[in-house]
Amino acid sequence: IKNGDLPEKVKRNTKTRRARVNKRILGRSIDERSPRVESRKDFGHWECDLVLGHKTKDDDVLLTLCERKTRQFFMIKIEDKTSVSVMKAFDKLREYYGSKWNQIFKSITTDNGSEFADLSDLEQVSKTLVYYAHPYTSCDKGSVERH
Repeated sequence: IKNGDLPEKVKRNTKTRRARVNKRILGRSIDERSPRVESRKDFGHWECDLVLGHKTKDDDVLLTLCERKTRQFFMIKIEDKTSVSVMKAFDKLREYYGSKWNQIFKSITTDNGSEFADLSDLEQVSKTLVYYAHPYTSCDKGSVERH
């Protein structure tokens, strides 16, 4: 002991870890995705994520989309981090692309955030397949994470 300093106390973590038994499942798992999507041979397979500013109430929120083959990238400013705002952005995209939507957006891969909870509704109104990445595995959608 130098200069009269006392050694720090050593603590043990006594908290028990709990398994998330009731984890919500939003839709189709990334494990069901075609190997052709992984190989980046076909155009039309997108990765999606949200970018938040300083996480304050009135900060900007950006919906980001990255196409896996060409790495084409979109950023769309949305009102807030809710599933309603995300769906409004996708509705505007569907309106813009019209009849070409199903050729341009064949699949979308995203994370399990609550903001993407309604995204699987796109499957009801188009041929777009929506895949959800494994929890806490951002490398499942690495292109959009890199951007």
